[in-house]
Amino acid sequence: MKPLQVLAAGSLRHVWPNVVSAFQHHYPAGIETQFGPAGILRQRIEQGETCDLFVSASIAHPQALLQAGLAQQAGVFCHNFLCLNVRSDRAAPSTDWRDLLRNPALRVATSTPGSDPCGDYAWQLFERIEQQDVELGQRLKQRAMPLVGGTDSAPIPPGMLASAWLIQSGQTDIFIGYRSYAHLVQPDAGITTLLIPEAWQTRADYGYAVCQPAGHELAERLLTHEGQEIFVKAGFGAI
Repeated sequence: MKPLQVLAAGSLRHVWPNVVSAFQHHYPAGIETQFGPAGILRQRIEQGETCDLFVSASIAHPQALLQAGLAQQAGVFCHNFLCLNVRSDRAAPSTDWRDLLRNPALRVATSTPGSDPCGDYAWQLFERIEQQDVELGQRLKQRAMPLVGGTDSAPIPPGMLASAWLIQSGQTDIFIGYRSYAHLVQPDAGITTLLIPEAWQTRADYGYAVCQPAGHELAERLLTHEGQEIFVKAGFGAI
């Protein structure tokens, strides 16, 4: 009997141990999980890497595997949203998030579009901003630095959040990241989290792909009440 092989989006790293703990008694051989940017994980599957279940920060990647005949089933299992992580000496909680993005003195960083869905969602946010404020939207596309989640990105130090590492190391003043991380930012980290109003949001639909029959049962368990509660407690949105 072989362990269940899971490839999981990096943004699930803090919640996935709770998923494994809840359901591992169904898998006597264990559940082995590797984390990484979902776009890169999808490429690894396309290149022939063995995977029973792929859990992605975007449903687009599982759907692509399904269309290519590399998955037997795909679906959405939870949601996420974006927020701004800002150096605390640059913003108060009452600061308007768009005013921060308008400030040319503040550097803006994102994940890498194409490789990491968080970067794709950030660029979708810029598109939405551009519909209302052409100049701001275009400037953000020019200014934003994709500093994490790419094939050539510097690795995030173990145990650190991308936002905390980028801001504390002086690489950026603002990082556009997932709202599910907000409760993990330490009070003394020097970071203020500003939520983006729902009207401006692009909802992140997290998706799964059952790549081998062995992955089907765990995929179904993610959709149960017990599975959904795990994600909600970790800051995600239930389906």
